[in-house]
Amino acid sequence: MQYLLLIYQNEAEYAKIDTGTVTKMSAKYEAFTKSIVQSGNFKAGDRLRPTTTATTVRVREGKTLTTDGPFAETREQLGGYYLIEAKDLNAAIEIAARIPSARTGSIEVRPIWVYDK
Repeated sequence: MQYLLLIYQNEAEYAKIDTGTVTKMSAKYEAFTKSIVQSGNFKAGDRLRPTTTATTVRVREGKTLTTDGPFAETREQLGGYYLIEAKDLNAAIEIAARIPSARTGSIEVRPIWVYDK
């Protein structure tokens, strides 16, 4: 079964982290990603640019409306994701717990509804 692991972290707090800590965190992410690629769990994954670069789109009464930034004001922002293959929810949770940002932010584990083509 496929799961989307959504990585949330406070952007303002992350911006305060020193360069050395960012370098160490990046190395941890590289090691984690390499491990799930080698295990066969990895399907896709990327880091997202900050919410200041986001645009929210809504269609109301046939008109497309855009707003700078995310729609919801939250304490933590979506910073990236992994799409993985796991045998069940418990296996997906075990993988999510190994994501480096799970120690400072949160990881949402969401099953994917794969549509047959």
